[in-house]
Amino acid sequence: MRRRLINSTLAVVLVVIAVFGVSLVIVETRTISSSAQERVDSEAMRLASIVDSRLISQEHISGAILRDQVATARYARIDIPGRAPIEIGKRPTGDVISATSPGEQGERVTVQEPRAAVTREVGRTLLIIAAVALLAIVAAVLLAVRQANRLASPLTDLAETAERLGSGDSRPRHKRYGVPELDRVADVLDASADRIGRMLTAERRLAADASHQLRTPLTALSMRLEEITVTDELDTVKEEATIALAQVERLTDVVERLLTNSRDPRTGSAVAFDLDEVIKQQLEEWRPAYRSAGRAIVSSGKRHLEAVGTPGAVAQVLAALIENSLMHGGGTVALRTRVTGNQAVIEVTDEGPGVPPDLGARIFERTISGRNSTGIGLAVARDLAEADGGRLEMLQTKPPIFGLFLSRTPLSKNETAAEKTVR
Repeated sequence: MRRRLINSTLAVVLVVIAVFGVSLVIVETRTISSSAQERVDSEAMRLASIVDSRLISQEHISGAILRDQVATARYARIDIPGRAPIEIGKRPTGDVISATSPGEQGERVTVQEPRAAVTREVGRTLLIIAAVALLAIVAAVLLAVRQANRLASPLTDLAETAERLGSGDSRPRHKRYGVPELDRVADVLDASADRIGRMLTAERRLAADASHQLRTPLTALSMRLEEITVTDELDTVKEEATIALAQVERLTDVVERLLTNSRDPRTGSAVAFDLDEVIKQQLEEWRPAYRSAGRAIVSSGKRHLEAVGTPGAVAQVLAALIENSLMHGGGTVALRTRVTGNQAVIEVTDEGPGVPPDLGARIFERTISGRNSTGIGLAVARDLAEADGGRLEMLQTKPPIFGLFLSRTPLSKNETAAEKTVR
C-alpha cells in the first residue's frame, strides 16, 4: 500500500510538472526572444537619434565616437548618404537578431546581436526550471512517503486490532490517529470490543451461575435417589420418588430461570405465593445434609405470610443462604419470618463465627469468599432477589443474619421488578 501511495503521488506530480513545465518553457523562451528583439530595436532607435543630433549640429561622426553607445556583444552599421558606412563591433555570423532604424537626415542604422546570447539565456532559464522541478519531485516523494506512512501504519494497526479481536482479546485500545475516517473505524472496533467483552462476561457468568445453582438441586436429587436404592418399602419409595420429581421440576425451573436472567435479568413471573410452602420445601431438602453434618435446621416466626415474587427464585435464594450456613457456619440454622411495613422478611442465621470483619459489605461481590468456595453464591442470590423486586442484605455479621426482603403488595401491570427495586 505504501508503494502504491508513493507511486500515485509521484505520478500526479510528474504530470503536473510536465504540463506546467513545458508551458513555462515555451512562455519563457518567447519572452526572452521578444525581450532580446526589443533591446536591439531600442538600441537601433537610440543610435539613430544620436546620429541625427550630430548631423543637425554638423558634428563629427566616427566609429570611435559612437563605440560607447553600442553594447559590447552587438554590431552596428550606420549608413549616411554621401559617406562611407560606419561599422561598430564585429559583424556576427550565423543566426542573428537584427533591427534597422531610419534617421531623419536620411541615415540608416542597423543593429545586430548573435542569437547565441538568447540561446544561452534560454538555457539558463531551462536549468532553473529543471532545478525547481527536481526540488518539487524530491519534496513530493518525501511528502508521499510521510503521507503513506501516516495512512498505512494506522491501517496495519487496525488490522492487528481486528485480528486480536477475532482471537478473543476483547480489550478496547482507545487509540486514535488524527484521520477522521480511520478514527471512525477505530471507534467501531472499540465499540465492538466492548460488546464482545460484555457478551463473553455474560457467557462466563451464566456458566458460573449455572454450575453453582444446579449443584444444589442435583445434590438433593441424588440424595433422594440414594434413599430409594437403600429401601425396600414401597411407601418410602413412592414418597422419595415424589420428592425426586419435585426436585426435577425445581431443576428445570432453575435452568429456565438462569436462561431468562441471562437474556434480561428484569424478566420475571412475580406472583403472590405462600412463604410457608417455600420454607417447608427447603427444610425437607436440606435436613438430610444437615443430619449428615450433625447439625439441625429449623424455622420459626410469623406463619401464613404471602409475598410477591417468583417462588423458584426465592427458593434458590434461600438455598444459597442455607448452603452458605452449612459450609461456613455452625450449630443450628434458623429460618425466621417476620413483617416490616409492607414487606415480608425471611431471616437466615446460624450459630457460627460469623462473617470476618475484612469482608463486611463485600460479601455479596463475586469471587469474594471466606473459604475455598466459588464466591458467587451470595452474588447470584442477590441478583435473583433484585430481579423479583426484593433485596438481600446482611443484617448482622456475628452471629451472621441475612435478610431476604419481599414485597407483600402485587406489582402493577406497568411496573417492572427493577422499577420496584429502585423505588
